[in-house]
Amino acid sequence: MRFKLLLLPLLILLALAIFFLVGRPPRISVVAPVRGPAVEAVYATGTVEPTVMVPIAPRISARIKELGASEGALVRAGDLLVKLDDDEAQANLNELTTQEELAKLELDRLQRLISKRVVSQSEVDRAQSQLLATHSARRAAEVRVEYLTLLSPSAGLVIRRDGEVGELVPVNQPIYWLSGQQPLRITAEVDEEDVARVSAGQRVLIRADAFPGEEFEGQVESVTPKGDPVSRSFRVRISFAQSAPLRIGMTAETNIIIRETNQALLLPSTAVVGNKVWKVAGGRLQQQVVKIGARGEKQLEIVEGVSLEELVAVEFDSAWVEGQSIREKLRAEFP
Repeated sequence: MRFKLLLLPLLILLALAIFFLVGRPPRISVVAPVRGPAVEAVYATGTVEPTVMVPIAPRISARIKELGASEGALVRAGDLLVKLDDDEAQANLNELTTQEELAKLELDRLQRLISKRVVSQSEVDRAQSQLLATHSARRAAEVRVEYLTLLSPSAGLVIRRDGEVGELVPVNQPIYWLSGQQPLRITAEVDEEDVARVSAGQRVLIRADAFPGEEFEGQVESVTPKGDPVSRSFRVRISFAQSAPLRIGMTAETNIIIRETNQALLLPSTAVVGNKVWKVAGGRLQQQVVKIGARGEKQLEIVEGVSLEELVAVEFDSAWVEGQSIREKLRAEFP
């Protein structure tokens, strides 16, 4: 009997414990939205390149005989860049030049004789045709020799040289890359889903791995009217201050600023899943669809669905249900 009397209080205590652990409403951390700056941007990666970049490549396959400028050198229009092996071409040109001279002498001789009626007109015509043929062949050989000497087409900076003396260079393979004296720019690839929001004149924030912690200002210069159907992207040209230490060939991360708001309504990103939040009112949960604007690493801009005076649960739980009773724990610090 005494055992039963002792067991009853234990059962009561156990029931109370279960009530407090299970039956009591869960305690949930909540925050109130705050006002702050929000920036909506389109992200894209690009490459720093010169505005004008000229490849210098041979029209005839030949070995490199001489190189005239090193990387980083400034050249003027007409400066020698590459001298290709022209020994054979020059010998052919000399032979054809001699043949042309002989053909011209023969024609002159026959023209003198025809006035004396020693030769026929047909012989003169054949000599004239022979002269024209040798002249054309000599001119073609002359052009071939010219092709074996590559000159700078304009003033510029040598930004790359691919080739060494003695190397056989195929047709149309660039040996030099020249940059004009125009400013550098960034060419970025913007996804087709975002390109409709990008236009000339928009502000751009630029970062490069070569300069960690630094940010450079730029501006959208142009958007190509035709996209790449394979990569589903459009090429965007971005200009920037030439005082920036960016160099040709560097990879750049760009954020094209679409919209800036100084007094946006902000919530922690952990408070939003998909396009929904859990609002807390009167100690109960209420699910709410919201419209999201700018997205940051820790915060989201809420355009519609939540007001400044309302409280929102910071984290989600799959067990939550609409109208569920909860206990609020106001988060002291906004992340």
